[in-house]
Amino acid sequence: MTPVLEATGISVVHRTRSGPLHAVTDVSLSLEARRTLALVGESGSGKSSIAKAVLHLPPPTSGTVRLDGTDLAALSARELRGLRPRMQMVFQDPLSSLNPRRRVRDIVAEPLDAHPGTPPKGGRDARVDELLDAVGLPGDLFADRRPTQLSGGQAQRVAIARALAAEPRVLIADEAVSALDVSAQATVLNLLRGLTETLGLAGLFISHDLGVVRAVSDDVAVLYLGRLCEEGPTEDVLAAPTHPYTAALLAAVPEPGRALAADTRLVAADPPSPLAPPSGCGFRTRCPLATARCAAEQPATVRIAPDRRVACHHPLTGA
Repeated sequence: MTPVLEATGISVVHRTRSGPLHAVTDVSLSLEARRTLALVGESGSGKSSIAKAVLHLPPPTSGTVRLDGTDLAALSARELRGLRPRMQMVFQDPLSSLNPRRRVRDIVAEPLDAHPGTPPKGGRDARVDELLDAVGLPGDLFADRRPTQLSGGQAQRVAIARALAAEPRVLIADEAVSALDVSAQATVLNLLRGLTETLGLAGLFISHDLGVVRAVSDDVAVLYLGRLCEEGPTEDVLAAPTHPYTAALLAAVPEPGRALAADTRLVAADPPSPLAPPSGCGFRTRCPLATARCAAEQPATVRIAPDRRVACHHPLTGA
């Protein structure tokens, strides 16, 4: 399938007082309609930086992002604004992303007001009620409430309805369920999964929780220190990881009756600073398989199957 959104070789470098911080380095991703790609990694691995770079908030330091074949970097500010409705984002903390002084009806209608194109059929309020019904919040019960009158799960569904008001092609969810309890997580995950399929959206789901990723994504890309470690279909990667870091993440998932520390197989070392990354492979200081080659040479990303890629000098067998 032709990708809805394609990022090629994107890098993000932040200028700090201590020097350049390489948040993302040479990452390539593609999003297809009716499929969700999950970005997985520890805090500071570059997941949110990739999401913002894809949306050009701000644009990546280098590399290209194409939406339906259009290079976003080649657009003027006005032209880019015209494409904004086609790329929407749902943030981690729903209550902080909603204006507490506005009613739910006005919050959901923000994209309609900001991008007044063809008026919605039936009018603004009818469209808002339709969107609220789509996320399981009947308009007659919730449209006149304010965010402080909502639970966390309800507030996140309002944020999703607001994103859908723009009729996007791409929907990005940045840790969208990490602040919710388990029952609210299940509701929002099922909603995102269903909307992606029924509306034909291309989804990018950011999380550090592999259990959540398994429930919502078709494909997964694992990041470490701003670089892509491994990518492939979610079930295949989680069933047979080929990168030692992916295997360590899976081993760290809590399971009853299993000791975590013994199973992660990580070398006892702190994660390196992105201000001073290790030479060669960034994961080598924590990897039990590291050799002199890992210190001297950055591993290239290679295709090990038609739909799987890995960047490792010593990939695990079993893929």
